[in-house]
Amino acid sequence: MDRAGDMACAVGESPLWCARRALWYWVDIPARTIWRFDPASGAARSWQADEMAACIALDEEGGLVAGMESGIFRLRLGETSQAVEAQLLAAPAESMAGMRFNDGRCDRQGRFWSGTMALDMTHAPAVGNLYRYSAGAGISAPVVAGLVTQNGLAWSPDGRTMYLSDSHASRRVVWAFDYDVDTGTPSGQRVFVDMTQHPGRPDGAAIDVDGCYWTCANDAGQLHRFTPEGKLDRSIALPLAKPSMCSFGGAGMSSLLVTSISVGAPAGDLLAGAVLMLDPGVAGMPERRFAGPA
Repeated sequence: MDRAGDMACAVGESPLWCARRALWYWVDIPARTIWRFDPASGAARSWQADEMAACIALDEEGGLVAGMESGIFRLRLGETSQAVEAQLLAAPAESMAGMRFNDGRCDRQGRFWSGTMALDMTHAPAVGNLYRYSAGAGISAPVVAGLVTQNGLAWSPDGRTMYLSDSHASRRVVWAFDYDVDTGTPSGQRVFVDMTQHPGRPDGAAIDVDGCYWTCANDAGQLHRFTPEGKLDRSIALPLAKPSMCSFGGAGMSSLLVTSISVGAPAGDLLAGAVLMLDPGVAGMPERRFAGPA
């Protein structure tokens, strides 16, 4: 297990492997920072956005698509500067006042999905919604509503099962849905994993080639791998308490990059906010780029 760079993120999230350029990307949400890391050279570079970017996906046209504070944006990272050029693609019809997008990624057909959450979680308001965005159809009405902290989006290798979690301490659940790949419609919501039966809260997730679901067990300092039947297959202990999201990449998609959180980390957690890279012993599914012109 190695460290990717020496940065410490406040809330590291949304790690993403770009195979075309052999580079990793991720975000630090409250810092409004997008990071890029070259595993070959060890060089890291960052950009500053005007809004918090909570999740990113690769765009077929070479940029990024991001869920931010006021909507879904297309981002262009400065070639010679830290500036981020942001173009608003869509905003929900529902008010984004006091809200932001959270976890998100593309499905196997290249549609971008992300959910919202309240910025002030003092009373854990269940006001978050899950949205679908495509270049042709725009942004959907809420597909899943009543979420506290939307998280854990992932799709099975064949794209016909969608996963979604609510990572708030009052929920701690991962759901599975049947997924219509033609229309991008989930149905048949059911409990996939009741995380109250396991250590940690289910944060960001990834899928491997066996169709197993990897989730970061926030507050427990572990990664859990669940089979497609929802059975805990194995757990990997991490040297930090608050892993936030994992993603497969690298040569043969055999590396797993794990972001973490320093905000609220226990005293003595010397690696809080670090980004870790490990070999999980299984290859992962590549992330789909956002399809079509934005």
